[in-house]
Amino acid sequence: MSSTKPNPSAPLPEDSVSRREFLVRLGVTGALIAGSGFAARKLWQPNHYVPGFQEVKGLQLGNYAPEISKVLPSLAIAHGMDHEKTVRAAMAALGGMERFIKKGDVVMIKPNVAFDRPPALAATTHPDALRAVAKLVLECGASKVVIADNPINSPTGCFIKSGLSAVASEMNLDLMYPEANSFSPLSLDGEILKNWTFFHEPFKKANKVIGLAPCKDHNLCHSSMTMKNWYGLLGGRRNQFHQHIHSIVSDFALMMKPTLVILDGMNVLMSNGPTGGRLSDVKPMNTIVAGTDMVAVDAYGYSHLLERDLAELTYIHKAHERGLGNKNWKDTLYKEVQA
Repeated sequence: MSSTKPNPSAPLPEDSVSRREFLVRLGVTGALIAGSGFAARKLWQPNHYVPGFQEVKGLQLGNYAPEISKVLPSLAIAHGMDHEKTVRAAMAALGGMERFIKKGDVVMIKPNVAFDRPPALAATTHPDALRAVAKLVLECGASKVVIADNPINSPTGCFIKSGLSAVASEMNLDLMYPEANSFSPLSLDGEILKNWTFFHEPFKKANKVIGLAPCKDHNLCHSSMTMKNWYGLLGGRRNQFHQHIHSIVSDFALMMKPTLVILDGMNVLMSNGPTGGRLSDVKPMNTIVAGTDMVAVDAYGYSHLLERDLAELTYIHKAHERGLGNKNWKDTLYKEVQA
């Protein structure tokens, strides 16, 4: 069998491109490929999808914490059957709401309203807890009380179904929904949280901040209490933080220096959190915990309300080791009372 070797000097067929045109086209193609690669690199920067590491710098939150007292408790635990009486007992044990709120203050209360769940399922802040806290704040002469959260489900639906919208209307509280222009960049030197969009509008005039959280199970970080409650202030694709959940929750103790935190353990969602869905998951614990150290408050909540081993709650240990609070709540100045 014979074979024919190609002749490099032979002319190209008439329907073929010329050698010069072929080289030109090859150069254009190469340039397009290089250009698309450059464009791709511009669109995908290192750490582009790593949460918290965007380059945009933003604001920093103020410090709303009260002065540290050497004689008044930093943690109060009250047991009782009635929401308002138990909240009042906890606050009285802490030194009274007047220790924290003065006449003319603008107070922002941050509840947990992440889901459109009714109060009986204990997945959101209970309306009776909000009513009790707001009453105390107004009795101290606050000029305005702002209620705000950035729910996962529809904000309007969440506030209505949780019963908090009715309380806000009843007590003439300023209910603030998250709008597109309600967010600003936040900068923080956190373990994970560096620069992120934040629900800032409620803080523009507030000079006091109270966190009011239910005590409940959480399938990612074991529990959602006063520290985890601040997650609801983040905007953007905040679900990216789930893979760093314990780090981000500990960062919240750095991000927020609230005036006061209150943990509602009257009815605790013991399992299937954070959304719940069954009454059988809820256990009456008839306890309100209030304090100025959210790490200590949550340490009590985890061990005594959720009835779990504190050793497994990573974010509490992270916050403690970073000096953001005291996980050893018994070492703090605390008071336990009956309502």
